[in-house]
Amino acid sequence: MTLSRRAVLAALAASPALGAATAKPKGFVDVAGGKLVLDGKPYRFVGTNLWYGAWLGSPAAYGDRARLTRELDKLKSLGVTNLRVLGSGERSPAKVAMDPTFRGPGEDYSADLLTGLDFLLAEMARRDMKAVIYLNNFWDWSGGMPAYLNWTGNGTWFQQGDPAHPWPEYPDYSARFYGDAKANAMFRHFIRAVVGRTSTISGKPYRDDPTIMAWQLANEPRPGGTEAFGVRNLPTYYRWIDETAGYIKTIDPNHLVSTGSEGAMGCLEREACVVEAHKPASIDYITLHVWPNNWSWIDFKNQSGTYEAGEARCRDYVTRHIALAKGLNKPLVIEEFGLIRDDRNFTPGAAATYKDRFYTTIFDLTLADMKAGGPVAGTNFWAWNGEG
Repeated sequence: MTLSRRAVLAALAASPALGAATAKPKGFVDVAGGKLVLDGKPYRFVGTNLWYGAWLGSPAAYGDRARLTRELDKLKSLGVTNLRVLGSGERSPAKVAMDPTFRGPGEDYSADLLTGLDFLLAEMARRDMKAVIYLNNFWDWSGGMPAYLNWTGNGTWFQQGDPAHPWPEYPDYSARFYGDAKANAMFRHFIRAVVGRTSTISGKPYRDDPTIMAWQLANEPRPGGTEAFGVRNLPTYYRWIDETAGYIKTIDPNHLVSTGSEGAMGCLEREACVVEAHKPASIDYITLHVWPNNWSWIDFKNQSGTYEAGEARCRDYVTRHIALAKGLNKPLVIEEFGLIRDDRNFTPGAAATYKDRFYTTIFDLTLADMKAGGPVAGTNFWAWNGEG
């Protein structure tokens, strides 16, 4: 993949300036006039997902701080200045789930991973980078919401992909989390521990650290999978978003809060769901993910034969969400997008013909909206693998 970094930077210079001054302390990203701003000027960025940053930053044997600093240096040299990182992880019986994790069912959170997050933020601050930290996950690769449900005994736990529970049973199960009072009490205790934390590296409370751009409720929270369950669950889903975001702001009023939503494809394919989920004042900007392989818009077994039609759907998807952001007068961040390499080859240096075309499409759409003074603030491609 080739990042159009120079084109993005040129577009930032050409973007219309904002007259409104930020109300946040100096160095904090804010929202003004439906745009992200930093110290009264438009904040625009090229970013990536570095979900494992806290693990590399850990002082434990599995950490690798030297590698983390090299990765950050490389990203900075490419013009990548915004990182979406995982600030949670729940112990889970899922075979795909990561280990170690930030927490189990008790309140004895991992000092090593919390210190790893401290180190990551301190090193990002040295490089003038911003972080978006997500605090939960709809998917079980990090434990996530199903781990909480397992701890509270809410239904029979199963992992995503279990043939005994075909799709869309998994999203219906995971989405029970929003209405589980005990699970959310456990989650809120963890939120307070992280959001209310003071760094062991910088000595600065997280709430006072401008390196953090935003807290994020979860990775790709969905109201459900089936129409029957999802529609019935919508009021609970909307309430959970507003109340959890509001709770974060009682601990930390200085930082933005976002949902981590995929957009309509993660909202029962309903734009009205996206609007309602992002309407609360407690939610500062709209998030969007674009996954044409996952959504069967581009067939990974036949990318050459399905790419054109799939790209058109992606363009339309982004354009429609830009319109939704304008309607809500809130910024939009395309914080995940990806496409598999040619022939499903994951080897470094393998051909990425359609992946490169897809990334170019997303960057072109972003640049066009920035130049027009639209709501798109930046992009975070999925994902930075670096030396790993």
